[in-house]
Amino acid sequence: MYHQLTEMERYTLSVLKREGRSLRSIARALARSPSTISREIRRNATVDHHRPRPLYVPSKAQEHASGRRRRSRRVRHHPPAVYDQVERLLVGQQWSPEQIASQLREHHQVHLSPMTIYRHVRRDQKRGGELYRHLRQGGKRRRKRTFGAERRGKLAGKPMIDSRPEAVESRQEVGHWEGDTVLGSAGERPCLLTLVERSTGWAVVVRLPHRTVRAVNRAVLAVIGDSGLPFKTITWDNGTEFHGYRALEAATGIRCFFAYPHHPWERGSNENFNGLLRQYFPKRKSLARIRQVDCDQAAAKLNQRPRKRHGFQTPAQQIRRSRVLHLEC
Repeated sequence: MYHQLTEMERYTLSVLKREGRSLRSIARALARSPSTISREIRRNATVDHHRPRPLYVPSKAQEHASGRRRRSRRVRHHPPAVYDQVERLLVGQQWSPEQIASQLREHHQVHLSPMTIYRHVRRDQKRGGELYRHLRQGGKRRRKRTFGAERRGKLAGKPMIDSRPEAVESRQEVGHWEGDTVLGSAGERPCLLTLVERSTGWAVVVRLPHRTVRAVNRAVLAVIGDSGLPFKTITWDNGTEFHGYRALEAATGIRCFFAYPHHPWERGSNENFNGLLRQYFPKRKSLARIRQVDCDQAAAKLNQRPRKRHGFQTPAQQIRRSRVLHLEC
């Protein structure tokens, strides 16, 4: 059974760390998991702004751990105003409990765990409430598997994802996008085009009257012309609607690449965004009555939603930080 480090173990850890031993070496000496040692140093080190790295002082580490344990045993009853704010963000913005907890902690100094929010939602559900309907549904239906030769995305000579520049992979440079189409009811013509910038997570959603090369190219040219954002590369899914990429490259100077069939993780930013977008445009629901203003509103909400990979900053904040697009607060 896991238990926290003892005070003696913390002094031993400090000595071994000063000797320059690696985390795995320290873990072996203490008969502990390397993750336990890493977590101990990360949580209980003393931050000194004059040093490049946190300083691990065993006496201070013991104080941090003891204080955290005392505080965790307090029974906290949050006022109704806190739960009112939780419900406003859940219902009005469709934020996840983890995102809500991070914002309450950062902006209101309210320490409310995501699990506490989930329990609040479940209690509301047992009383006949509707809060649970605003949680993201993670259940996915199994789809029918087909066998035979790959027929999707056949186009000779198209540039594949392997040939992308290193700057695309590192996510350090703004201007590298991923794109795909999102469908509604089976057999209907309207669909949505989604474009997601890899570095910031900023996304654009465009309603297309039909899923064709002409419709896609026309929409992408409009986005590039109107958004004011840099477009250097786009990595597409393998749908045939993206086979007009040469015309896009000639008209705009961008470079296009394609992921491999059935490899959605190669466009992870776009796939993740499409999953979030399904909260507003569910699968198998018609898009015939969807207007561009509906797409803009959904994209705006998602661009204002905190992201864990950005330290719970929003894509809009990331865009402002990159000094590419100045948005009004």
